[in-house]
Amino acid sequence: MSYPNQNPYGPPQGQPQGPPQPQYGYPQQQPMQSQPYAPFPAGPTGPGGMPGIPAPNQMPSGVKAARVMLFILAATGMLGIVGVTISLNRLSSASANYSGFSGDSASMFALGKGALIFVMILQAAYAAIALVLALQYAKGGNGIRIGSIIFGAVSVLCSIPFALGFWGIPNFVMSILVIVFAAKQDGQAWFTRPRY
Repeated sequence: MSYPNQNPYGPPQGQPQGPPQPQYGYPQQQPMQSQPYAPFPAGPTGPGGMPGIPAPNQMPSGVKAARVMLFILAATGMLGIVGVTISLNRLSSASANYSGFSGDSASMFALGKGALIFVMILQAAYAAIALVLALQYAKGGNGIRIGSIIFGAVSVLCSIPFALGFWGIPNFVMSILVIVFAAKQDGQAWFTRPRY
């Protein structure tokens, strides 16, 4: 007695076996050979290797303009020191020539001298910070950009009382432009670029 074929999908018994025929489903394929893949081409990368704006090789024009404005603001700070020094000299000579000193007059002259010296110190700090920031634009990092934005904001606030006069308007406008140029996207790309 013959038993039926246990493998219903195989060839029937008693027939010569030739090359295997595909059965149900998809035909058999040759095994795939693994091929080494080439690395992905380097696309434009932004600051820190992130996709986006490519890191600039040279300083963008807006950043250059902000740097020039910082140099000019440092120069106006130095001119302010000269102006305060002249005012202090005149106040000192006026107090020396004034003969009718009473207690209140002497204290007013001393208070005026102290206020002018304080303003001179503030002007010196203003000029020094603007100069240091401007000198660091070529190699500085993101801290220089943030420092420029903060410096511009403080400069705007300090120049508002003087904006009604001629000397305050240029400082006011340049301070706003320093903020704008440092905060722009190309400025951010410049200051956060990879350094080798």
